[in-house]
Amino acid sequence: MDFLQLLSCACIIFTVGMFTTGLTDLKKMKATQCSDNVQFLPFLTTCLNNLGWLYYGLLKGDGTLIIVNVIGAALQTLYIITYCHYTKEKRRVFPQMLVMVIVLCVGWVYFTMVIPPGEAQLSQLGLACSVFTISMYLSPLTDLMDIVRTRSVERLSFSLTVATFFTSTSWTLYGLQLQDYYIMVPNTPGIFTSLIRFFLFWWSGAVIPNKPSYKLIQI
Repeated sequence: MDFLQLLSCACIIFTVGMFTTGLTDLKKMKATQCSDNVQFLPFLTTCLNNLGWLYYGLLKGDGTLIIVNVIGAALQTLYIITYCHYTKEKRRVFPQMLVMVIVLCVGWVYFTMVIPPGEAQLSQLGLACSVFTISMYLSPLTDLMDIVRTRSVERLSFSLTVATFFTSTSWTLYGLQLQDYYIMVPNTPGIFTSLIRFFLFWWSGAVIPNKPSYKLIQI
């Protein structure tokens, strides 16, 4: 097994492991028969991210991207269906799902009908996926500022931070090996945000390894 194959296996294992963290929320919803204290938006954004990278993987012919994002999209769909079944705020959820469907339809039309097939199509899709992934990685920065102000890491999961660090590092190295900057660049912020979290754990002198938390993954 060469280094690229090793990185491919690492990307699949770490990323699928990250996606399965949502099973904690799913079990909680089934146990309580409600969706209280479970965030719906991360399921939607992660599903959109998975579908975008899945399309990129299909165009590029990258088996690693295809495997990871097929599993990711399937799990996010399961989480979305479960949430919709148990939520009492269906009127709030419906507009969010409608926006997701509209974004998917507009994206599909643009990347399949407006842009001619070829390098331009792959480049623009890769750029769009990269920007979306970077925004997902950087979105928790506001929470990190609150943590610095309160000096409390109760909202952070140490185990999830470790998993995010290894997942981001694996994808960054994988993209570097392929010389695919659309894969490498958007995962680099995940490394830095994980390092910031590690510093916050050290700075506050606390580690909370078993705190359930569902954050967004990348690729």
